Amino acid sequence: MSVVSRYCSVVASATCALLMVAESVHSQSAPWAWAPPIHTIARGKIEVLPVRGNVHMLVGAGGNITVHAGNDGVLVVDAGAADMTEQVWSAIQTISRRPLRYIVNTSEREDYTGGNEALALKGSTVPFRPAEDARVSDGMRGIQKASIISYLTVFERMSAPTGKVASRAEGAWPDNTYSTPQKKLPFNEEPIVIMHVPSTTDGHSIVYFRTSDVISVGDLLDMTAYPRIDIRAGGSADTVLEGLNRLIELTVPNRKSEAGTLVVPGRGRLADQPDVVYYQQMVAIVRDRVKDMVGRGMTLEQIKAARPSRDYDLRYGTDTGPWTTSMFIEAVYAGLAQNPRAERR
Repeated sequence: MSVVSRYCSVVASATCALLMVAESVHSQSAPWAWAPPIHTIARGKIEVLPVRGNVHMLVGAGGNITVHAGNDGVLVVDAGAADMTEQVWSAIQTISRRPLRYIVNTSEREDYTGGNEALALKGSTVPFRPAEDARVSDGMRGIQKASIISYLTVFERMSAPTGKVASRAEGAWPDNTYSTPQKKLPFNEEPIVIMHVPSTTDGHSIVYFRTSDVISVGDLLDMTAYPRIDIRAGGSADTVLEGLNRLIELTVPNRKSEAGTLVVPGRGRLADQPDVVYYQQMVAIVRDRVKDMVGRGMTLEQIKAARPSRDYDLRYGTDTGPWTTSMFIEAVYAGLAQNPRAERR
């Protein structure tokens, strides 16, 4: 008898019914079992996708990069992996030859911030004060670089207290942080709102281009994998769900549900509100299944053996790479263990 069968012999529920159906699908190799093709970019190549208005999406540099270009210059959301900076810069140049002014980091992860230092040096900060002004940091005198914006905790995790060794070189650190619910930035005749939306980490940001009706969300939404929850950085399944709920509130579908507000995910294809809703429901279902198993006294190993995500594994799961299905379940479990709402019934 399988782990699922033993579990379901104790509790009769919709959760068990879904798990049993999923177990049947996986055991029979059903021809209708859907494994959607995922378009991928060859390593070292960047694909440029016009999104809407002044907004473009770059795919292939690690995490997706959003480019906003206009008369004021260029703003990018995330900088991609460190070894892809030259390709990223070449792709940006095909969109606009205006100066790179801002890099917004949605989180501190290497796939999204690895190119911070090198890419920032391609740009120049909008001058607010003359270089000789006493309020200008000594470290910034005579240096031309784009300003790096992030939530405060992203800066704290990249840097280090005095006497400690920083995780990243100083040139990669954000120099324009915020610690309020949002930061507003008028740029290229468009109101841009950078919002603090905790999700996979507690310092996550999303960027809302209000005129274009496009939101760049980093790894809050990943069209290719389960959310990469970092428990040590304050992430959990609950905070991911809260972030996705916030995103659903901000997005508006078109009259036939598709299109409307467009969402640039951390990885994978361009998305819209129905995609966000599907992802939110997936996280909620898996979280609730794990929570139910925790409440019934199952250990982490028993929960992983029961495969509570099995009906989504064809689309989001993997047993290899930096973020596996097993790691996702472990993160969901760990987050529930820290949450008093996950106490045994």
